[in-house]
Amino acid sequence: MEFRTEGMVRHAGDTEDELILWSRVMLGISIQIGHGTKGSGYQGELGLTGVLGGLPGPFKGRGGGHLGMTLRHPYEDRKLTFDRHAEWYKPTHILLLAELMTQTVAAGDAYRLGDADWLEWAVGRLVLVTSWPIGRQPAAVVQTALKD
Repeated sequence: MEFRTEGMVRHAGDTEDELILWSRVMLGISIQIGHGTKGSGYQGELGLTGVLGGLPGPFKGRGGGHLGMTLRHPYEDRKLTFDRHAEWYKPTHILLLAELMTQTVAAGDAYRLGDADWLEWAVGRLVLVTSWPIGRQPAAVVQTALKD
């Protein structure tokens, strides 16, 4: 999976790369790393294989994941799978990244996800959140972190 200026590019091994234009993405983007819980209301999930894939040992770097989204023209729900690297992601950061993508799409600014400088700045702000602030929703945390 690669975020580019024109949209997301899914590299699928044996098949041709697939470009999904930012203008097709609607309602937000959810993230799941590993196998999550069915029916979960969370936008970002870290399933068992996602946890194991971040730890030292035989599962390191395994687990993969997907980005879930609704696309327009034609309308369809999609899950774009990706392989993961061995980097450990804090569950808090997965939730906040999912919320960042959802807010960006909802604001009509999905194209910003393809702007490497903006995305680096935004994620850099979210990385500073080291613990889950009790009583605050992901939306409020992201809005606060991105205020200039």
